Amino acid sequence: MPEKWTQERPDEEPQKHDRPAELDERTGRSAAAARMQHQASWVDQQIRVAMAKGEFDDLPGAGKPIKDLGGQHDPDWWLKKLVEREQITGVLPPSVQLRKEDAELDARLDTLNVEAEVRRELEDFNARVIAARYRPPEGPPLITMPRDVDAELAAWRERRTARRAAQAEAVRRTRDAEPPRRRRWWRR
Repeated sequence: MPEKWTQERPDEEPQKHDRPAELDERTGRSAAAARMQHQASWVDQQIRVAMAKGEFDDLPGAGKPIKDLGGQHDPDWWLKKLVEREQITGVLPPSVQLRKEDAELDARLDTLNVEAEVRRELEDFNARVIAARYRPPEGPPLITMPRDVDAELAAWRERRTARRAAQAEAVRRTRDAEPPRRRRWWRR
């Protein structure tokens, strides 16, 4: 039975299936080598022609500096851009994640309208901070402290009252700035 696959033996040279190189009559070199030598000038010529036609005019970002150019080279730049673009969260070590949540906690509490929800959010945050203190460290040390729930609730109430007063003042200003409505003739 003949074998379908032929195996090369170590004592035989592999066969070359390449076609013979075409030589340029003037230089005696292969045509491919001549094309490679003139490729850079050909590209420059194509760029000059495109510039003359105005194909590079009005490109996005024209006249603006290239972002992140000239900084230190970061081998993980693509990963950081991916995390930023896709807004990936939850991949930080627990201590850093809690530090970030601590910085954003007041803004998150201000979006809540009910005091019970604010209290629940604070208690959940404190429970996660305390649980992280009892776990072995996974990264930088944990410096985030639990929040005093009653003090935070009082601060939340003050911020809410100030926000409502500012909104009422803005409504009053817009109402005062409007000209008085004229009564229609049929309402007189």
